[in-house]
Amino acid sequence: MKKIISTIIAIHGFIIVNAQGSHLNESVFNTCAAIFVMLAIMAFILVILKNFFEYRLKNKIVDKGVDENITSSILQTTPKEGLHTNIKWFAILAAIGAGLLIINFTLPLGFHSLAIMAFSISLSFLGYYFFIMKVKK
Repeated sequence: MKKIISTIIAIHGFIIVNAQGSHLNESVFNTCAAIFVMLAIMAFILVILKNFFEYRLKNKIVDKGVDENITSSILQTTPKEGLHTNIKWFAILAAIGAGLLIINFTLPLGFHSLAIMAFSISLSFLGYYFFIMKVKK
């Protein structure tokens, strides 16, 4: 489902950009930036809600006195689960900051702005991938 939504958003973005001519209109860029910020905020809220409800579920299981075998199978977590989440978010946000800094030096806004952001974010994911591969060894 996420891939379908992402594809639809990307296609609409390309249509909007191509409709504007040879350069990206500043209002379109501001709209895309606002949508990105709202998506980031919603993702953050969803993660917080997920963690909160998992905590409540675990407390209810313990309070009800469910059989020990069932409780241990439900509550068991892997020790490496979410271990490098902070590193991943640091890499992504640092790349976004670096991309925005480069865009600021290459004004006016245009297609190159989107390319710079895409390239900087992809470099952050590549760096995170190499970090994970190094940690696994």
